[in-house]
Amino acid sequence: MSVEAYGPSSQTLTFLDTEETELLGADTQGSEYDFTDFTLPSQTQTQGQTQSQLDSQVNGPDEALHNGGIEHSVAKAASQLLAELNFEEDEEDAYYTKDLPLHACSYCGIHDPACVVYCNTSKKWFCNGRGNTSGSHIVNHLVRAKCKEVTLHKDGPLGETVLECYNCGCRNVFLLGFIPAKADSVVVLLCRQPCASQSSLKDINWDSSQWQPLIQDRCFLSWLVKIPSEQEQLRARQITAQQINKLEELWKDNPTATLEDLEKPGVDEEPQHVLLRYEDAYQYQNIFGPLVKLEADYDKKLKESQTQDNITVRWDLGLNKKRIAYFTLPKTDSGDMRLMQGDEICLRYKGDLAPLWKGIGHVIKVPDNYGDEIAIELRSSVGAPVEIPHNFQVDFVWKSTSFDRMQSALKTFAVDETSVSGYIYHKLLGHEVEDVTIKCQLPKRFTAQGLPDLNHSQVYAVKTVLQRPLSLIQGPPGTGKTVTSATIVYHLSRQGNGPVLVCAPSNIAVDQLTEKIDKTGLKVVRLCAKSREAIESPVSFLALHNQISNMDSMPELQKLQQLKDETGELSSADEKRYRALKRTAERELLMNADVICCTCVGAGDPRLAKMQFRSILIDESTQATEPECMVPVVLGAKQLILVGDHCQLGPVVMCKKAAKAGLSQSLFERLVVLGIRPIRLQVQYRMHPALSAFPSNIFYEGSLQNGVTAADRIKKGFDFQWPQPDKPMFFYVTQGQEEIASSGTSYLNRTEAANVEKITTRLLKAGAKPDQIGIITPYEGQRSYLVQYMQFSGSLHTKLYQQVEIASVDAFQGREKDFIILSCVRANEHQGIGFLNDPRRLNVALTRAKYGVIIVGNPKALSKQPLWNNLLNNYKEQKVLVEGPLNNLRESLMQFSKPRKLVNTINPGGRFMSTAMYDAREALIPGSAYDRSNAAGRPSNMYFQTHDQIGMIGAGPGHMAAMNIPIPFNLVMPPMPPPSYLGQTNGPAAGRGAIKGKPGRGGRQRLRGSGNPGTGQGNGPNSQASQDGPSQSFSQGPLTQGYISMSQPSQMSQPGLSQPELSQDSYLGDEFKSQIDIALSQDSTYQGERAYQHGGVTGLSQY
Repeated sequence: MSVEAYGPSSQTLTFLDTEETELLGADTQGSEYDFTDFTLPSQTQTQGQTQSQLDSQVNGPDEALHNGGIEHSVAKAASQLLAELNFEEDEEDAYYTKDLPLHACSYCGIHDPACVVYCNTSKKWFCNGRGNTSGSHIVNHLVRAKCKEVTLHKDGPLGETVLECYNCGCRNVFLLGFIPAKADSVVVLLCRQPCASQSSLKDINWDSSQWQPLIQDRCFLSWLVKIPSEQEQLRARQITAQQINKLEELWKDNPTATLEDLEKPGVDEEPQHVLLRYEDAYQYQNIFGPLVKLEADYDKKLKESQTQDNITVRWDLGLNKKRIAYFTLPKTDSGDMRLMQGDEICLRYKGDLAPLWKGIGHVIKVPDNYGDEIAIELRSSVGAPVEIPHNFQVDFVWKSTSFDRMQSALKTFAVDETSVSGYIYHKLLGHEVEDVTIKCQLPKRFTAQGLPDLNHSQVYAVKTVLQRPLSLIQGPPGTGKTVTSATIVYHLSRQGNGPVLVCAPSNIAVDQLTEKIDKTGLKVVRLCAKSREAIESPVSFLALHNQISNMDSMPELQKLQQLKDETGELSSADEKRYRALKRTAERELLMNADVICCTCVGAGDPRLAKMQFRSILIDESTQATEPECMVPVVLGAKQLILVGDHCQLGPVVMCKKAAKAGLSQSLFERLVVLGIRPIRLQVQYRMHPALSAFPSNIFYEGSLQNGVTAADRIKKGFDFQWPQPDKPMFFYVTQGQEEIASSGTSYLNRTEAANVEKITTRLLKAGAKPDQIGIITPYEGQRSYLVQYMQFSGSLHTKLYQQVEIASVDAFQGREKDFIILSCVRANEHQGIGFLNDPRRLNVALTRAKYGVIIVGNPKALSKQPLWNNLLNNYKEQKVLVEGPLNNLRESLMQFSKPRKLVNTINPGGRFMSTAMYDAREALIPGSAYDRSNAAGRPSNMYFQTHDQIGMIGAGPGHMAAMNIPIPFNLVMPPMPPPSYLGQTNGPAAGRGAIKGKPGRGGRQRLRGSGNPGTGQGNGPNSQASQDGPSQSFSQGPLTQGYISMSQPSQMSQPGLSQPELSQDSYLGDEFKSQIDIALSQDSTYQGERAYQHGGVTGLSQY
């Protein structure tokens, strides 16, 4: 049944509503069902009525608010002009230039009572028109301001109604919907959960399957709140989405602010943007310092705004005799609040049954499939009112530790000469320096004991890394990044240069790597934050605090520890002695360790402050912000290894301002743009070959090789009918509509949830274990809806569904499951697909599964975006785009526009990985398509006018395609040509002089270059040049890279490959690159723009 069926027709509609007196918290289900009658007159009546209301308001008692923002003089002039022009609607037009009534929309000024809604929280009126934005003004405001309750206008067709659930009185408009009741002219409002999904509805013969949300496509239904006409919207004040966002920000501090206040200076100062290269470490600190502060302030504001009252607590006693408090927080699904284990929370008792009390504890359980409860363990339970369950208040304790450590690392980097070696100092700042190799004894066998054997690309990575002071390793999904990292750490620690420091941004990543390193038999210490010492992990036995309590060399410490555990307190003299002994023990353990593992921020721990680490490895470094990476780096790095994958998710930065200024770009990414080529691991051992094909082609230029066969990835005794038996994947076409989740800031899709449940049930029945199935959805609203829906509506036992993990893409990064179901959620006309747009999110989602992937989504909405269009076409070509009931799937006949041509010889699909890097690219080439200094309408073919077309010959794997030789290309990645030669495309390069400017500081003298630009290795797929000499020439087959004259053919390190067939012609047939590509071609990720241009698409769009 369509919504329009209930639109204002000639029939009158009535709302079922409770009596006025009952709204005051009494039983909302009064015994005498007396409903006050709200009738909805037909449209013609409404219009007549509106006109008379408007007139009465102009001269009405309403105290006029000067909210229109039009100066009086202008208003007078305008009304005079209007008086001269004899319009028929004379009064109405003049009226728009006069002062607006109180109930005018705070954004655009529309004030037809039938069109406006009052926000109960912010005490402002908004209209139901979209204006220039994708949602209506009232919905925009409710979402931005996180408000949820509204009232209709007293002169509107439905009178002054507070929208609330007829059953439970809930007023959250994002939860509310309606069901047409028995009589067709009555509508009942019910909330989505639990009221609309209860079976008791059947008794009153309301059909709960007819339930529809009140807000659809980010707009109130038109029979509830009229949508202003086109004319009215055009006449109103035109306000853009940006202005709306800024206005909402202003209202947080000054509720009476108007649009005029946006024009005032100082309202909206943007922080300085991060650069690609920095003069020195002081400039570096001056740019990153303020960004870290922005993020810290935002985080603090966020944590402190999360205070919640009237919390009910359930008390318990932990095994360690500490008090545990369990409670649920009503609004944690806003997605903003990320509760982690180890976070501190302050619990206060506000009632009068016991003395006022407050206690601090840290989180030991967060909401999951087993329940939405949060548990905190109290530090001390003295005076805790454990008998009383009600009247508690919860505050989040904001800790500045991590931000302070980042700031102090930035300062150390600038001030302290010994913080990093001269070479790393200059490299990190983006200066030109001669490449250096480290003289070291290479092991005879690269595989470390206790770890699996390495494949060729892993051996290559380990060998190269050991000889370089700064290396990047790119590990696509399932390529054995952790094993490679652990092997590198093993060899580094065998060189006897003191302990190796191993870091990663998250505790989970650190634990995983620690586990692997421990298998090699090295002495590993895992350093935890004090607040996490109580949290169990697979490597708890390696944690510093646990190793101390097991030390036999210090019996006195053990006695004191035992005493402390039993009594809880020590006398002050004992406490002092205990602390001194503990410090000694810690120092001894840390000094004797081969490897110390901690999080990036954990590397700022005072216990490590006096130590220097020569070799530092940072895993998952693409998920850390730059300042976060600097915390371990400044502990004396002389050899730095960054491991990560810039084609997967980047760092999480909460503050939009800081993210926009570039804090969300990792150090790894910036170094890639600077031309340090990452060594890519190339054999994936996770996915069925059919599953790895699309991600490999789109995100990794087709370079991923499969280390598993299709036969390895067929499950024994698993009986599930895939549409194509040899391809364990399909896209299940779902036609549902998205709805805004109860938080107002997220989405859910009930049709998709129902389908996901059916598929999960089918997988379980076919023999999959529940813990082998992962359900990924990008939206928190869908996650919490799915958890409830599966447990209430699933046909199998609730316990089974509880073991199925349902989480966001972010939570699954770095992990794998046998089967993945991806619920896309988005399905709409106007809104776009939100952050499904992020190619990195899609990459992570598609690459988590070993045996099968099922995508549930609405192809119509998704196919508008080029990347998804490609995916859908790919699934369609393979005949796995299906619809219909699960036991009888048939191919969908849906047609999409042809995908834009993504495949090009130089870099198939690299186009999609343009992450937040465009600012860095601008710095590469002045006057390029990215250079916004003169952004006047420049023709899109500018690329080709800046460059002598013959000057540069393509260097990609493309030329090999014709010969079908299996060469693991992209293993050797030469450094980027120095920027000084970008202009000078032909002719040999001059020697690199020292950079002009400040004289180098002691220990960090600029390393002067010799006249030898090519210190890299061979640069073609066919030139796996060996890496011995630091000054091997920059060769690339018979022709070389623009600025170097013809050189000798390169050496081949691949045995069995000769190159007589590679004549010059095979190069010349290729399309020529342009100047921008000389700079960008060095990194596979950023070459796609050009190919995109050839596809006949003009103008660069930035995804």
